[in-house]
Amino acid sequence: MRKPGDWMQLPIDERILEALESSGMILSPAVIAKNIEKSRDEVNRRLSVLVDYGFVERVERGYYVVSERGEQYLAGELDAEELKSEEE
Repeated sequence: MRKPGDWMQLPIDERILEALESSGMILSPAVIAKNIEKSRDEVNRRLSVLVDYGFVERVERGYYVVSERGEQYLAGELDAEELKSEEE
């Protein structure tokens, strides 16, 4: 069972992580947005937060991949409430 943190926005954060994980590919915000039926701006904002918490890694400008921490969260092995942002 997944344990989201108060900082997360559901369901969009989980859908972004699921899209990255299931594709196994490096994706752009536009591609993620198209596949989860959200706006690119919304996906961009959430990707920034997911990067700050270590759930997603920025491969290069505009391209992202799910991190090991993100995979652990999706598998229910990580309590997101216990995490701190790298910004803090």
